[in-house]
Amino acid sequence: MKILCVLLPHFPLRCEVEKRPGLEGLAVVLFRTAGSRRLVLDYSPELVRLQSGMVLQQAISVYREAELVRAAMPHYLSAFNSIPDSLEKVSPLVEGADPGCAYLGVDGLELIYRSDNALVDAAKEVIPEVFKAQFGIAEGKFLAYLLAVSSPPGEYRMLPGAADSFLKDFSCDILPISERSKQKLHDFGLHTLGQVATLASGPLQSQFGPEGKRIWELARGQDDAPLYPRGYEETIEESVTLPSVTVSLEAILASVESVLARVFFRDALKGRGICSLLLRARIWGAGYWERSIKFKEPAMNMRKTLSRIKSALEASPPPGPVEELGVRLTGLGYGTGQQRNLFSEVRANDHLAEDIRQLELRLGGPQVFKVKEIEPWSRIPERRQVLAPINP
Repeated sequence: MKILCVLLPHFPLRCEVEKRPGLEGLAVVLFRTAGSRRLVLDYSPELVRLQSGMVLQQAISVYREAELVRAAMPHYLSAFNSIPDSLEKVSPLVEGADPGCAYLGVDGLELIYRSDNALVDAAKEVIPEVFKAQFGIAEGKFLAYLLAVSSPPGEYRMLPGAADSFLKDFSCDILPISERSKQKLHDFGLHTLGQVATLASGPLQSQFGPEGKRIWELARGQDDAPLYPRGYEETIEESVTLPSVTVSLEAILASVESVLARVFFRDALKGRGICSLLLRARIWGAGYWERSIKFKEPAMNMRKTLSRIKSALEASPPPGPVEELGVRLTGLGYGTGQQRNLFSEVRANDHLAEDIRQLELRLGGPQVFKVKEIEPWSRIPERRQVLAPINP
């Protein structure tokens, strides 16, 4: 199968440069927190002595003048999710592999793209220039990936000749196998794919088991791994930056309520409810926090959704002062029928709520609000109360 590999090298770093153009050209180290340790996630290409997963203190000892930036993993994942969405305009078969790499199945697209140049140009048009994409075209994902790795930014490569001559100088570290197997290859004195390709498959299988056969095949340019196109999943994302950082649950819930008000006015949600959502918060001085929330039945209104979120936050609040909040709906579904209430007063309230909802749908936004206390003890009047939309 003919594959186009789209490689976005140093993807987390390029995401930061997109947000903060002043980082362009600087020596930057992105780090993440893993328990009590700080590890390198990404770095500027010129910092050649660094590698992902290195302890941050060790990286600082090598490059003392580097700019340190705390990684924002949810932002990188959200940014990468938009890339396969855009590439589906080029080909319907898109596999979003790890963040920074995607594969397109291009068999049968010859009538749309008359040449490989036209195909790559179409892919380049839908990818922001800041990511400096590299492209490779081959029969199989592994070869396409190696061709993309060795191509200049903004350009593509195809196999220049025989696969073995192209592969022979690549390090075994580039193989998509376990770290333990890579180390074992080096222990046997096998440092390049060319060295592995000279062996028979039998000895490799005896030492590595089923993985040994795959190592031998990849080293010789044989890759029959299938393409796994993404399943279609409709998502909705909204976020809000708080006026000031807060640990108050009332203030956090008020912000969540304002975000949900925008969510429930989306056309994509009309007639459907929320099956699951991802609540995200940027914690002041401590990176990002996430909480996945599931619903037994689709939440068809804001009241039910907010109640579930409130219960989740009371059980497991954010670990520090919140400065930004967002929700990402990862599952939408249709609700089940419900019996109307027996009591006339409750039915009247339901009718009023429905009238308000219809009015707001017609006018395109919240129209009726309620005053809600969040920090009545605050010395700042604006922080004592907020206007929250009345939207059931």
